[in-house]
Amino acid sequence: MSRRGPSTLAPLETLYETKRGKTLPLPPELARLYGRLRMPLTRSRPHVISNFVTTLDGVVSLNVKDHASGGDISGFSAQDRMVMGLLRAIADVVIVGAGTLSVHRHHVWTAERIFPGLADEYRRLRAMLAKSAPPLNVIVSASGRVDLGLPVFASGEAPALIVTTTAGAKRLRKQRAPASVEIRAVRQSASATHSGASAIRSSSILEQVGQRFPVSAGKLILVEGGPQLLGAFYAEHLLDEQFLTLAPQIAGRDVGDQRLSLVMGRTFAPRRPLWGTLIDLRRGSSHLFLRYSFP
Repeated sequence: MSRRGPSTLAPLETLYETKRGKTLPLPPELARLYGRLRMPLTRSRPHVISNFVTTLDGVVSLNVKDHASGGDISGFSAQDRMVMGLLRAIADVVIVGAGTLSVHRHHVWTAERIFPGLADEYRRLRAMLAKSAPPLNVIVSASGRVDLGLPVFASGEAPALIVTTTAGAKRLRKQRAPASVEIRAVRQSASATHSGASAIRSSSILEQVGQRFPVSAGKLILVEGGPQLLGAFYAEHLLDEQFLTLAPQIAGRDVGDQRLSLVMGRTFAPRRPLWGTLIDLRRGSSHLFLRYSFP
């Protein structure tokens, strides 16, 4: 893994950007590394974005022991981690499924965790945006088979909310939940065929987040995975923007293997294809950093 600090990190080259939205006040080092970052103006509902990295042939996870993380896909790109940190720094909420948590068991979904060398810059940015606390970490698990002793719950670094089913909540409450952790049960999706994150409707997840944040206007929600959870957000047309790092790697696939693509468990084309509009394109060495909006 690259351990280069921000002072030796090359800035992204802006190849295309639109002028829609408001330019955020990035601290100098983040402005040098990323350039201008615009986000939509405040509106009546939260703005939901996602961030993933994929190979040239569309693989987002090799899904094998010790090689299931995004780092294996990006080549442990420092620029990719810088962008991940930037998006977490501006987010009010980060949502991940239990599958993602199982891969990153010792992680906490904050900007400082993904790129410690830019921790001060990320904190300055949050202060400039009047975000006094780290983003709410939302873990989605229909089964409730989650260890509440993991750092995302026990460290107190960020507030945590677990969205689960009634059965999942009953299982979770057999453990002692830290004071910073809330457990909320919702109805399981009638169309669910498994016990994964997408067995819970995305609208139900956002409803629980809205109850946690009574004033939801202008909130920014970041969905970081996994592919089934992202697919559910796309299926309910609740995903506004997709940030996508395209890594210059061909992963390949065997017939019937378990490698994951950006969206799993849902099909859209040819009957209901989802088309995005490119609104931003940047280059970092041979990586491309794309940003699409979805109606």
